[in-house]
This record gives sequence, C-alpha cells and structure tokens, in this order.
Amino acid sequence: MKITIMSNKDYPEARKLKSSFDVSAKGEICVAIGGDGTFVSAAKSFDGPILPIRSGEKGSIGYYSDLCLGDIDFVIENLKKRRFSIEKLENKIEVLYKGKIHTAVNEALLHNIDNEVSFKIYEISKGKRYEIYPYVMSGDGALVTGVIGSTAYNKSAGGPIILSPHVVCLTFLNVDGPYKNPIIIDATKELEIEISKYSGILRSDGTEIGKLHKGGSFRVRLSKKELNIVRFRQRREKLADKLERVIVSRMVK
Repeated sequence: MKITIMSNKDYPEARKLKSSFDVSAKGEICVAIGGDGTFVSAAKSFDGPILPIRSGEKGSIGYYSDLCLGDIDFVIENLKKRRFSIEKLENKIEVLYKGKIHTAVNEALLHNIDNEVSFKIYEISKGKRYEIYPYVMSGDGALVTGVIGSTAYNKSAGGPIILSPHVVCLTFLNVDGPYKNPIIIDATKELEIEISKYSGILRSDGTEIGKLHKGGSFRVRLSKKELNIVRFRQRREKLADKLERVIVSRMVK
C-alpha cells in the first residue's frame, strides 16, 4: 500500500510509518499527524481518504481523530492487513467570490476590519434571491459552515454542533439585531451575504480571499467534493468521548 504522510513535526512515529510503507505524494490514503490544523491542510490538499492521528501536544485537539501517536503499531498492522473502512464525513463547502470558487473544509468567514461590518443575508433558490431577514445585521461578522466545521470556530462562536448532513449553517459574531440565533438552511440552496456599510475581510479556512466594501457580496454553498475518513472498527470514539476530551484539554492544570 502507498500512503501519503502529512505531519506538523518529525515524530518518531511518522518515521516508523515511513519505514513500514511505500510513501508517495499520491498515496491511497493520507495519514495526517497533528491537530485540527494538520487535518484541515490534508483535507484541502489531498484528494482521497484521510487517517487523522492526534499528536497529543498541548492545544492540539485533533477532534476528528479516534487515534493518537501511541496507537501507531495498531495503525501499521491494520493498514497492512487492510482492516479499515472509509467513512464519508461530509461534503466540503464552496465560497463563490468574484467569479472564483474557493473550497473550504471548516468555514467561510466574514470579519470586520476596523469598525463593525453591516450586512444583509439572502437565500438563493432556483436562481432567485430572497431576503432571509428584512433588516441589516451589524457587528463583528458571520461565518458559514457545514457538518465538518461545526466543531471548529463555529462551536467557539456559540454555533450549533451539527450532526445531520446536507445542511449549511450561518452563525453571527457579536451582532446587533432582533434575532441573533444561527440559521440553518437546506444544502440545496445557497447563502449570499452583501455588505451594507463599512468593510470586512473574507476568509476561507483562515486564508484571506479578499476585502469587501459596501455593495460587495459573496455566496456559500455545499460542495460536491466529499471528505472521507479512514476508520477502524475496533477504535471508534463516541461524540461524548470527543467532547469530554476537548473539555479536559482546555482545563487549567
């Protein structure tokens, strides 16, 4: 089996993998060793199933991984014997801006620059644009995510953890308005955000796409590109276990 390895450091466990497999830039699967940042980088650059492994370092949560570096012998044995399954995690999202498509794993983010940023929200359905709210939202901005990114920035911003597939979620960031609750729409539709006043920065997974001023807009929709994860039946971490691990990792010792 050929594998691709992405790692944020030269771990001894990564070297053990290299000595056990044929390592190639175009492997059958990608082993991503590190935290959520490494996982996102792998998901953006590798077009195939990903096996995330937590590095266990402070601040490195590795939410999507069932395994840590201490499981490396288990990983090597089961990969060699092909005792694993491929699970569809969910589709990525697409940010449409100035005629270009930017694929994101976690979220599209609109954030204010100096002042607050004011914007209106629309739903695009069957080629037509409809207002979702009949007023302008003003504040630090908003982020749009799907199932994959709902446990990242979205969760820390007070957005919901999404367990149901094929939805897109809009979460507001410190906004003023009659309603501040997140919005979830069917993934067959698109969201459009248009700047009404001031300026904002548009980012895709933390990478700046551009600056938007009054009248500028962008759309977000669910991508057709899927994100697949390598899973081992013997080592599955339940949602409650993941959330407990996240909470414990942030406790002051």
